[in-house]
Amino acid sequence: MPTVLITGATSGLGRYVAFELVRSGHTVLAHGRDPDRTERLVEELRAEGEAYGFVADLASLAQVRDLGAQVADAHPHLDVLINNAGVGFGEPGGGREESTDGHELRLAVNYLAPVALTRTLLPVLRASAPARIVNVGSAGQQPLDFDDIEQTRDYDGVTAYRRSKLALAAHTFALAEELAGTGVAVNVLHPATYMDTAMVRGGGIEPWSTVADGAAAVLALATGELGQDSTGRYFDGTRPARAHTQAYDRDVWKRLGAVTDRLLAK
Repeated sequence: MPTVLITGATSGLGRYVAFELVRSGHTVLAHGRDPDRTERLVEELRAEGEAYGFVADLASLAQVRDLGAQVADAHPHLDVLINNAGVGFGEPGGGREESTDGHELRLAVNYLAPVALTRTLLPVLRASAPARIVNVGSAGQQPLDFDDIEQTRDYDGVTAYRRSKLALAAHTFALAEELAGTGVAVNVLHPATYMDTAMVRGGGIEPWSTVADGAAAVLALATGELGQDSTGRYFDGTRPARAHTQAYDRDVWKRLGAVTDRLLAK
């Protein structure tokens, strides 16, 4: 029975994907930030199949690493990691927020957390090969500003979000090269545009699509043939597409890798 870890599973896209996975016979490791909501979710999932809950605040790198260690200890075989959890634009006109570690919040949760979690779980994924990593990104990407990676000047939540998603795409492509030949595939996707989620509504945006639309794309990469035959690619739904040009720049990979190591060690 394949085992899948999905972050941000207590609501929206993550919740939908978790139920689809457990109903199709997968063992679901469901991550949530809130203990009560995570426990309730796992109870519901167990009515359909095998599921386990893990609690961590992804705005804390210590908790992210502890999450990875707990998963690795409890489930030494892991077939798929879905880095789904994220923070949206924030309320219109909202100010800059910081994580527990003092990082800009969108950079921390949308980028640093999945990188840290992936690094912690890579030994398990490599030992479980063939395995997959699915990074839930966005078509909304903006170039990184390495002179102000934490966006301390002229803060804008939309810009911060889009830069974090470009960083995630660039990381995905660099990691795919690093993992070539290991049997671990890694891809990034824009699941669907403005899905009907609390994140989208919280940004004052009228939803354009459903979570079911986005879930189909995530599942295609996580468990379908699409993900079996692909690595180091960006998808718009289930359609191969192109991320922002900067995400493919190897100099950007190098600079981003150095900055990431520094921020994760802070």
